Amino acid sequence: MRTPLVRSLTALLAVGGSVALPATLAAPAATAALAAPTATAALAAPTPSPGATPVTRAGTSFLTATPITPGQPVRVDASIGDHLYWSFPAKAGQVHEIAATITFPKGRSGASTWTVDVFDGLRRRQACTAGAQTPTVDAKASTVALGCTLREVRPWAEPWSADPLPGSYVIRLSVTDLPEPDLGAPIDVDLLVGTIADRGASADDGELAAPLVANTRAGTVLDAVPPVDPEADDDGDALTGWLPDLGSRWVWTAIGGVLAAVAGVFGFGLTRRPRRR
Repeated sequence: MRTPLVRSLTALLAVGGSVALPATLAAPAATAALAAPTATAALAAPTPSPGATPVTRAGTSFLTATPITPGQPVRVDASIGDHLYWSFPAKAGQVHEIAATITFPKGRSGASTWTVDVFDGLRRRQACTAGAQTPTVDAKASTVALGCTLREVRPWAEPWSADPLPGSYVIRLSVTDLPEPDLGAPIDVDLLVGTIADRGASADDGELAAPLVANTRAGTVLDAVPPVDPEADDDGDALTGWLPDLGSRWVWTAIGGVLAAVAGVFGFGLTRRPRRR
């Protein structure tokens, strides 16, 4: 009975085109139609925040990365061969997308390959789930677009994993392959970091005590190491301060020394000769 019914419905749709589907058949179609815009909106391209101040500079290393915020546009004049660095903050539950466009005001002698890399607070390179991360552009093209959609930031992860964690992230834009005569040619770089999803801190196995923020102050002591105050040491600590802390290595060293002394005395007793009278 199902085959004639399906054929009849097909014929009615082909001829009239205005026959309403049964509720059982229309429900899945309506569900799919409603789900499609939602997925498209979740992966929409980033847009600048209203009133955001544009950034016109970039760093040249991890230590000098220029701080930006999601939604803050970046426009920089640079040269082919420069390594450009920016940093932005990320919280648990957020999904960020990075969009960059490079414009070539002058012609070039050959094709070139560009790349955008993202690193977390521990300088671990993060994987991109979407976007043209390493595109190649020919010599006649006037622009090249790069993109990278990061994974959702987790509130906690295993130490051995490379999952994205809350903290500061560093963006590096550079060229990886190009003809040597094109080095130093001027370029215009437009970059924007957007938060395309923010689910908040979900219930996970744990939570970081503090965000992972790289130390960019060269030569300074990290806050995790308390400073040493020489005036706070008393006389007793001054006498024993040069001694290292006791540990398992010292315990086994002492045990080995005692066993060696006992073995030496025992061996001497076995090998000594009787005294002559």
